[in-house]
Amino acid sequence: MDRIIYTAANGLNRVVDAQSVISNNMANISTTGFREQLSAYRAVPVTAEGGNPAATTRVLTSTVSMPGLFNEGPTIETGNPLDLRIQGQGWFVVRDTNGREAYTRNGHFVLNNQGVLVDAQGRQVLAANGGLIDLADAAQISFDEKGGVNTVARGARPRDIQRTAQLKLVNPPLNQLVRGDDGLFRVVNAQGNEVIQPHDESVRTLSKALEGSNVSAADAMVKLIQNGRMFDMNSKIIEHVSANEQSANSILSASN
Repeated sequence: MDRIIYTAANGLNRVVDAQSVISNNMANISTTGFREQLSAYRAVPVTAEGGNPAATTRVLTSTVSMPGLFNEGPTIETGNPLDLRIQGQGWFVVRDTNGREAYTRNGHFVLNNQGVLVDAQGRQVLAANGGLIDLADAAQISFDEKGGVNTVARGARPRDIQRTAQLKLVNPPLNQLVRGDDGLFRVVNAQGNEVIQPHDESVRTLSKALEGSNVSAADAMVKLIQNGRMFDMNSKIIEHVSANEQSANSILSASN
């Protein structure tokens, strides 16, 4: 019976893990460019000493790390000239707190105190050459469909538009993307090393718009309900086992 308790307790732990992921998805329903996280498990057979498959006593589960779903979120038109969304596949490139390149679908950009283009968290947005995008002298700023940054200098005529910079846009293999604790994605190869991606000229953008989260509130709610039922089921198994053990102890005590 102890084995049943351990198996059910293991199931409870996995349900709690899944609940955390689903709750995080629901909390980010309104987060620009957010990609839904997935919670998945793999079977772990418990075998006797020596690892003989024929001696499997039970099967437990462990959490499997998955990057998430990459389907597009809805388009949200904002009218803000510094807002940008990617159409189809592709990612913006920002510099993380460690100075490394990282990828995001959140195109809500602003200018910091130095006039440098940054994301909503203050991370520097990178140009195609890997440098910063300094727009301190720009009176007007706009993006074209290829991620080009067009500006009108202070004191210049509105028609004197110049292409000041090119956003770095990448299109890495989705199966190599790994989500970090900061919510940014990075490409990691089979050896566990980060791989810097080149600028991809085929990526297209839409100005004055953002991409909404791809999390479905209805689906997330259904998953929460299913998780709650699984938690109750495993809890009841433990209760039944405990009751059976108490009954068995009572019978043994009476026989003595």
